[in-house]
Amino acid sequence: MNWRTGLCVPISAFFLTATGAITVPVTADAQTPGMERRDDRRDDRQGARDTRQTGRENARDAKQECKKGDEKTRAECRQTKRNTKQDARQDAREGKKD
Repeated sequence: MNWRTGLCVPISAFFLTATGAITVPVTADAQTPGMERRDDRRDDRQGARDTRQTGRENARDAKQECKKGDEKTRAECRQTKRNTKQDARQDAREGKKD
C-alpha cells in the first residue's frame, strides 16, 4: 500500500461524513394556499373543541353548586347545566366563524 492510497481513504471518508452533517433537514411549512387553509380549519376545530370541553366542566361545577343549595329543584339545576353547555356550544360556533 503506498502512502497516497492510505491517505486518500481517510480524507474521502471525512468529507463524506462532513457533508452529511452539514445537510440538516428543514421543517416543512405549508406549501400551498390549500394546505394553509386546512391548517387554519384544523386550528379552529381544536379551539372549538377546547371551548366545548371547558363549557362541560363549567356546567358540571354549576350543577354541583346548584345541588348543594336548597333553593332550586333538581329540574332547575338540570336546566342551569343545559344553559351553560348551550352557551359554550354557541361560543365554539362563533369561534369557528372568525
